[in-house]
This record gives sequence, structure tokens and C-alpha cells, in this order.
Amino acid sequence: MARPGSGGGLLLRRLLSQLSRSAQGATLRISQAPAASYGTSVTSAKVEVNGVRLHYQQTGSGSHAVLLLPGMLGSGQTDFGPQLKSMNKQQFTVVAWDPRGYGKSIPPLRDFPADFFERDAKDAVDLMQALKFKKFSLLGWSDGGITALIAAAKNPNLIHKMVVWGANPSVSEDDVKLYNAIRDVSKWSERARQPMEEMYGHDYFSKTCAAWVDGISQFAQKPNGSICQSLLPHINCPTLIIHGEKDPLVPRFHPEYLHKHIKGSQLHLMPEGKHNLHLRFADEFNRVVEKFLL
Repeated sequence: MARPGSGGGLLLRRLLSQLSRSAQGATLRISQAPAASYGTSVTSAKVEVNGVRLHYQQTGSGSHAVLLLPGMLGSGQTDFGPQLKSMNKQQFTVVAWDPRGYGKSIPPLRDFPADFFERDAKDAVDLMQALKFKKFSLLGWSDGGITALIAAAKNPNLIHKMVVWGANPSVSEDDVKLYNAIRDVSKWSERARQPMEEMYGHDYFSKTCAAWVDGISQFAQKPNGSICQSLLPHINCPTLIIHGEKDPLVPRFHPEYLHKHIKGSQLHLMPEGKHNLHLRFADEFNRVVEKFLL
């Protein structure tokens, strides 16, 4: 799912307020000098994976590696500030990546072929292997949650545990109507538009958002609107599905479908949570996630 803009009425304004990102084999070539520093303990570098130089941030020195997967147009910087800052750095080594065409993993320009989620899943797994993590857990938000589901299903021997939230394994015609309502970024609120324009510039942001709408909408033409439904029975790792009960973008039937079709999964409901619950309720989210991972 995405973060729509406002200006098209009350519904879009509500959606935007809930989608703001603000809380307030692979060939290995790592660019290490100078690695940018975020705060005192988060570093940044790039690795060449599948022909693309992927940007990532890393923090912590724990034995349990965790990959954070962002949403549409997302990056570690925009989507996971509270997790990079506050997750237990003694227990975990936390990596947040920018998928190809997003964040600082440009070039290439982002595109949305029919298999773009599968491509992201392969890139994500190959990145972690290039960084020499033999086994790791996945934390995926929104589109990143879909990517995580595919990665876990296709790489059962590599994934330790998985947490997903705001993820939908299918696309309905109602979803497509919502996606088209956010196509024109000029209708987004300034609060939601500004960080994206600062990251990408207006033209790239606008064109990529419109391309994403077309890319995600194509799944509605598939049987049952499936993105990854057929893969869910192949997920073997312990899985926690978190759902914000006030999320207007991902109805409860989506996490319930995941819970039903991923064997042994757990479903955790946050009564006040919205789509960006990991930012709005970061302390609670981090506690729940860390307890599950440990």
C-alpha cells in the first residue's frame, strides 16, 4: 500500500494524516569511504547487487540480523527512523535498505513490471547475503511487507522470523479506486508531499507515484486480485502480523487472510493503530517486535 495525498476531500485528508512518514548470487562491491553517519551509531553504504548499487543503513552489533523493508517510494531514512534509533543494538544488527529506484538507490529509475515485488524480494535477500548474513529476520511495512512475504516464501532456509504490517496479499477494485485517487501528488497535503519532494524532487516523485498506481493496479486483473496469495502456504518461518484497527488503507480482512494462510502465524491488533503505526506508536511497536524476535 501507499501513502495517499489530500485535497480531494475528507477521506484523503484522513488518509494523509495517517500515512505521513514522519514520526514526528550477488556481486559485492561496498562503498565505504566515507560512510555517512546518522546520529552516533547508524552508518550508510552501497553494495552492488544484481547490477544495481543498493543503498542501505546499518546499526547495532547483535547476533540477530534484521532487514527493514520500506513502503512505496520509501527508504530507511524516511520509513524507519524510530527503529534505527531505538531497537536493541546489543541483540540486533539492523539493516534498512532502499529498494532499486527508491531513496538513494538511484540510478536506476524506478519501474513497475509485472514481477516488481519478486524483483525486490530477490534484491533484498541478495543484499543481505552480500553483507554476509547467513540467516536474518524481515520487518516489512506496506509494500515492504508484500516483498517480505515473497522473500520468506521463496527462501525458507534464510529467513529466521518475519513481521509484516500494512501489507495486502491481493488488490481489489476498491483498492484500485483508492490508488487512482492518490495519483495526482499535487492534491497531497504539504506535510506528506514535502519529504518526498525533498528526497526525489517534484518531477521524479510525481512520475513515480503515477507509475506505482499503474503497477499495483495490474494485480486487480489477476485471479482473486492476487499479488502473492499462492505463496503464503510456503512460508515456514515464525510470522507476526500486526494490524492497526484504524488503518483505512488495509482492511482487517487482509491481515486475517494472512493469518489464516500462513501456518503458525500470530496476529497482533493495535486498537489505535493506523497505517503508520510503527511511527506513531514506535515504543509499543518496538517492544512487541523485539519480544517476538527474541
